[in-house]
Amino acid sequence: EAQLVESGGGLVQAGGSLRLSCTASGFAFDEYTVGWFRQAPGKERQGLSCFTRRDGITHYADSVKGRFTFSSDNAKNTVYLQMNSLKPEDTAIYYCAAEFDPIRVATDCDSGMDYWGEGTLVTVSS
Repeated sequence: EAQLVESGGGLVQAGGSLRLSCTASGFAFDEYTVGWFRQAPGKERQGLSCFTRRDGITHYADSVKGRFTFSSDNAKNTVYLQMNSLKPEDTAIYYCAAEFDPIRVATDCDSGMDYWGEGTLVTVSS
């Protein structure tokens, strides 16, 4: 059974850092376009980063650009989201998601994601 499992969330003070991990089982990340998302209480889900196989580039939301960094380790079948300079408004449940993209056509992570993790909670205190 294919699944994604996030980890690394927790409580951190404003200005601090966390690294989230997302490990896949049942499939290999190297054929997938991969995104990180978050959803704060009472708010819509927000896309944070999207690594597209088409161009091999990670695209970031303006709200996290320069503070968050996506990376991957294919040997571990794991992707990461390094989050620095965290702010209270970054408090949310963070999710990773993956879209099967063997012929490298996906241009964004806005729709069509095949697998979602259950999320990990990040709380940033002021």
